[in-house]
Amino acid sequence: MKKLVILGSTGSIGTQALQIVAESDDLRVVGLAARGNRELLLSQAAEHDVPAVALGDPEAAERARSKWGGRILSGEEGILELIARSEADLVLNGMVGAAGLGPTVAALSEGIDVALANKESLVIGGELTMALAEGTGARLLPVDSEHSALFQLVSAEPPGSIDRLVLTASGGPFRGRTDLSGVTVEDALAHPTWEMGGRITVDSATLMNKGFEAIEAHHLFDVPYERIGVVVHPQSIVHALVELNDGSSLAHMGHPDMRVPISYALHYPDRADVEVPRLDLASVGALTFEQPDLETFACLRLALEAGRAGGTAPCVLNAADEVAVGAFLEDRIAFTAIATVVEAVLEQMPAAPVAHFDDLFAADAEARRRTEEQVGGLARV
Repeated sequence: MKKLVILGSTGSIGTQALQIVAESDDLRVVGLAARGNRELLLSQAAEHDVPAVALGDPEAAERARSKWGGRILSGEEGILELIARSEADLVLNGMVGAAGLGPTVAALSEGIDVALANKESLVIGGELTMALAEGTGARLLPVDSEHSALFQLVSAEPPGSIDRLVLTASGGPFRGRTDLSGVTVEDALAHPTWEMGGRITVDSATLMNKGFEAIEAHHLFDVPYERIGVVVHPQSIVHALVELNDGSSLAHMGHPDMRVPISYALHYPDRADVEVPRLDLASVGALTFEQPDLETFACLRLALEAGRAGGTAPCVLNAADEVAVGAFLEDRIAFTAIATVVEAVLEQMPAAPVAHFDDLFAADAEARRRTEEQVGGLARV
């Protein structure tokens, strides 16, 4: 029986993970954590007989204590304590944003394997996070569909046989457009393939998310950026490809459904049954591919540049994007201003070396402050 802690249990990744747990006889949830949705969190805890939960919002935790008899921890420290005291075999980190880095570090420090859906853990602190995992022997198991696909493809090949990694992107709701002025929040949230939270959906619309994924792939698979490619594939059937030294390519394919990579990470190294539609290529009919437009979708260019710069640059990139996307979702800036704001902050904060996680936390805080200044100086158009 594998003991599991789920962070971000009330979000998309967390709720789907609990569906998989309910259909499995070899997974037991020993801890749940969420930011503030106490009603759903307590319902999940009761349904899965979970002994301890943590709420990032201390007020929500205090109100929850009057409704549930189990152990309730609160705040960011409460989430870290939940991990440390859980005796878990695996932590699924489905948290959104930079807040997910600390829990990843905590789990790895305890020697606990991490099923990673929190991309910021690698975008912000990739070098230090990977070094920590190597030092403690804990495994990072990717949950993103693209990285799960690459993980499976790369694991099947001997060392030295892989020439290039290729990430696929749906292109988002604005694929093919060159004028993105006037885009509304509703437009940006209308993703053609995936159902996700607000920030990641907007990041998919700007293609920033694909840039983040390239940074993740660089760290996860120790591959230089010149050997990582991005191609737009609107059908979202091919999740990733690897190009081999003999000129052949291998692809991981399937209908877009996050339960598949979540299940793979939770059951690894085994592969469990997942009740999803099977791929019928004749019914799909055609698979198409095209190069991304780095001029219209400047966020992808900025992410790749920040990844190559290294040091604090990816951390600054993520912080600036998180604040800028939040401002867009609140209708304070235009969609096209997201890239403008992020680029301005990156120019203000050139890449600096990183020796400790504290360096990253400091860069993150300063980048957020500067981004708010940039946002405040823009008129909504």
